Amino acid sequence: MKSLWNDREAVQFGDDPLSQRVYTSRLLGRDPSLVLHGGGNTSVKAKATNLFSDQEEVIYIKGSGWDLATIEVAGFAPVKLDVLLRMAELEELSDADMVKGQRAAMIDPTAPNPSVEAILHGIISPKFVDHTHADAILAITNTADGEARIRDLLGSNSLVVPYVMPGFKLARKVYELSRGIDWHRLECMILLSHGVFTFDNCPKASYEKMIEVVTKAEEYLSKHVKLAGAKMRGTDADTGGDVDLKSLARLRRATANTRDCPVLAQLCQDETTLSFVGRPDLSHVATGGPQTPDHASRSKGFPAILDGEAESCVAGFASAYRAYFERNNPGNREPLDPAPRWVLWPSVGLVSLGRSLKEIRVIRDIAEHTIQTIQWAEGLGGWVALPESSVFDVEYWDLQQAKSKLQPDPLPLQGRVALVTGAASGIGRACAETLCEQGAVVAALDIREDIVNCFAQEEIYGQRCDVTQHDQLEAGVAATVRRFGGLDILVCNAGLFPPSQRIVDLTSENWERSLAVNLSSHRALISAAVPYLELGLDPAVVIIASKNVPAPGPGAAAYSVAKAGLTQLARVAALELADQGIRVNILHPNAVFDTALWTDELLASRALHYGMSVEEYKTNNLLHQEVTSRDVAALACAMAGPLFAKTTGAQVPIDGGNERVI
Repeated sequence: MKSLWNDREAVQFGDDPLSQRVYTSRLLGRDPSLVLHGGGNTSVKAKATNLFSDQEEVIYIKGSGWDLATIEVAGFAPVKLDVLLRMAELEELSDADMVKGQRAAMIDPTAPNPSVEAILHGIISPKFVDHTHADAILAITNTADGEARIRDLLGSNSLVVPYVMPGFKLARKVYELSRGIDWHRLECMILLSHGVFTFDNCPKASYEKMIEVVTKAEEYLSKHVKLAGAKMRGTDADTGGDVDLKSLARLRRATANTRDCPVLAQLCQDETTLSFVGRPDLSHVATGGPQTPDHASRSKGFPAILDGEAESCVAGFASAYRAYFERNNPGNREPLDPAPRWVLWPSVGLVSLGRSLKEIRVIRDIAEHTIQTIQWAEGLGGWVALPESSVFDVEYWDLQQAKSKLQPDPLPLQGRVALVTGAASGIGRACAETLCEQGAVVAALDIREDIVNCFAQEEIYGQRCDVTQHDQLEAGVAATVRRFGGLDILVCNAGLFPPSQRIVDLTSENWERSLAVNLSSHRALISAAVPYLELGLDPAVVIIASKNVPAPGPGAAAYSVAKAGLTQLARVAALELADQGIRVNILHPNAVFDTALWTDELLASRALHYGMSVEEYKTNNLLHQEVTSRDVAALACAMAGPLFAKTTGAQVPIDGGNERVI
């Protein structure tokens, strides 16, 4: 491991202690082998001026909810140091009272809640304190003889502390062990099955001590680990081959039903993961316990193993989790949902399951680093995690549960997977963006080359697809399922408006082209999507048809006939797919002018033809309201959501009121 300290970079942060604390905290946060998603902790002791212009000693410690990788000055909570040290002298203190005491000792009531490790950081006398959950350290300590190994590696310049539940008990234990100790003589402190602390009066020195200690652990592993595959992850690229996508979709659905909310599923097949899931002893080594108990609140204490039917896998995990709860529940806890957060698929890969891509990323990172650490520990003689009672205590810790209750309410379409065709512009783009805003992830298909770069949101995945090429449609559906785990919402929007021609002048080319894009492509798409919609969550199909179906106009035979056929196709689909729980509903937009079809020049020309201003032409309906792509998208999302949960086969106009339609 190399130091990332850069003098020029450090100067840009400022030379005051708190600014330097921000800088070195971010350096630690850059390396996921040290800290993951809110893990780890840093602090700095400094003097602050109070209301009475008196100087007092405070400790600025990472606030709850902040991530070291992106932390700012505002992310540190200033707490009176003398209060923390007096709290450390107490023989007993509940964690709830500890949190209240720390909060009361803050000199800035607008700052975030101080970390539960504030007292512990206060006990360590040097000015700067760094704390990480380094993979290499945990790989050594989480073995049968881990304590002896780490003492042998680091020698007498380290303080080794047996595992103690985080919070006041841990702070009190360190207080007892360190009485009379010279912290400046120590190189580090190791908390078994928890992590590593380094400290110094200089921010650079404290940070680089962390790098040195972890490097020693990495070199130790490199020397002693002989297990094939127990190496640092060399790539994040998926290298796996074909996957049974229906099994993936079933796994997602079973997990969602067990968790009682929609979830996404992502498959990882990088080199290290494939090495791990190919182990003949996978079910034994993978279920021994988490890397550190802190991870249990996000990823449960162990993964599920998909060795057989997906439904049986999830049911088996849920049964094992309930038994784990019953064994460890002191009688005053309510069980959390028993659904897995990550699943190991033998010889296939790792599946991470979460309500959002953000949650999936957290779970995947925890799983990958756990896999890496297990591989190393197995190379040292065997992975030994903490007893499940210790994991339970952290997973069901009041302070941990309080964090989860602060999560925002889910969006209406949270955890749902949608596919939209014709998504590069107009109604299709508006549908993709609105679905995303309501919590769905979206596969956006379009014939335009730039579709892959159309959207800034990671939740919208652009794929080039010519909808008249049915093999490309099938590939687009498959890519969607592989990326997100399933398919729940299908918005059939791709279309074109051929040149206006009366029937006697209509060319075969325009006729066939309209039928191919406006009708046949949707039949092929529905056909490709149904096997996955059947396995989806509240599956829905929304067909974007046209006002030309109930009210055709002259010169638009190719378009009107194709859209009428599409509407009839949707009606038949509603009849055929109802038994599978798939809803099919139809939208008939009219005069939607904020699309690529309508240029300013064309709008002006059409308005002039009818003797109107452009604004009058755009609002030429009974309600005198302009209909936009966003309006159509909003209604499409409503049709895909719970509002239309008991409606199928409906045809709804969105045209501001049209006399011919009414």
